[in-house]
Amino acid sequence: MTRAENPWIEGLRTIGYSLILALGIRHFVAEARYIPSESMLPTLQVNDRLIIDKVSYKFSNPERGDIIVFKAPAEAGRCTDPLAEVPQAPKEAFIKRVVGLPGETVKVEGRQVYVNEQLLQEQYINEPPEYPYGPVEVPENSYLVLGDNRNNSCDSSRWGYVPRDNIIGQAIVRFWPLNRVGDLN
Repeated sequence: MTRAENPWIEGLRTIGYSLILALGIRHFVAEARYIPSESMLPTLQVNDRLIIDKVSYKFSNPERGDIIVFKAPAEAGRCTDPLAEVPQAPKEAFIKRVVGLPGETVKVEGRQVYVNEQLLQEQYINEPPEYPYGPVEVPENSYLVLGDNRNNSCDSSRWGYVPRDNIIGQAIVRFWPLNRVGDLN
C-alpha cells in the first residue's frame, strides 16, 4: 500500500517545477519586452509590449528588415554620456532594425539609405534621415542597425556595429496595447 503524498509538499513541488519551466522558457525560448523610447516610431510606440523569439537566430542569421533586440556595445554609451572618456555599455537592451548585413556597404546620402549602392526601400521609417553617414563596410559577424525614427535614434550611425554575439533575439509580435496587437514581420 502506498502512502498519500502530503498536499503541501505536492503543491510546493508543482510551484517549483512551474518556476523552473517559466525561467527556462524566458531564458532560452522567448521573453516579453517593452519599448522605452521613441527610436522605433512609427513601427513601435513607447510602452508597446513585444514577444522576443530567442530561438530562431540559433539556426539562422538575422536578415535585413528584422527588428532585433541586442545588448548594446560599449560605444553606445556615447549617446547617454557623450563626454565620457571611456563609454560604458548601457544596461538596458536596445531594439532596432537590421539594415546592413556582414560584408555589405551602407551609406546615407541625400536623405536616402543605400546598401551596396542600391537604394533601400523603407516604408516603415518616421521620416528620412537628415544626416550623411558612410559609406562603411559592415564587418564580418556584425550588423548595422538603425531605428525607424532615423533622426531620433541612438543606433549604428552614432556608435558602430552590433556583434552577432550581442543579439538576444528577434521581435516577432506586439501583444500590447490590444488595439495594436499583431505580427511585426
